Amino acid sequence: MASSAKQRFLDNYDREHERTVRVLRAYPADKLDLKPHEMSKSARDLAWIFFLERALITRVWHDELFKGIPPSGAIHKAPPQDWDELLGDVEQAFQEFRALYESTSEEDLNGIVHFFTGPKQMGEYRRNDVAWFFLFDDIHHRGQFSIYLRMAGGKVPSIYGPSADEPWM
Repeated sequence: MASSAKQRFLDNYDREHERTVRVLRAYPADKLDLKPHEMSKSARDLAWIFFLERALITRVWHDELFKGIPPSGAIHKAPPQDWDELLGDVEQAFQEFRALYESTSEEDLNGIVHFFTGPKQMGEYRRNDVAWFFLFDDIHHRGQFSIYLRMAGGKVPSIYGPSADEPWM
């Protein structure tokens, strides 16, 4: 039986989230201040992106990108100092957006919202395309975080195939 586009997104969202959580949980909690470069975020701040992006996509989802955001355009909420609390917040944000997506009608998934198309440029997107954009961005940030994990001396789990720390053979 063929699944709907909505179900395919949810299946991918769940699968990618599980992979991301495996990478985050493998990170040594005593190395959260690691910054590979002066221009880089700390490991804690990079992990917090997974929470902040759920806040951002929820605003975009309701076509309220700048509602309640300071003039700087940033969404600010400091990450918890406790690693387990941060991971719990990321998990809750994941579940909340999943429920929002799942409760959205097929018609509304094709509705138009406004989001960035380039530097200082806004454009129109289908709501479902924004969901995929954010999922791909999560995958990008997970890749960044896996480098931090290796630098911190943690064991990198299998993501799409074997890793040096989790061989398949």
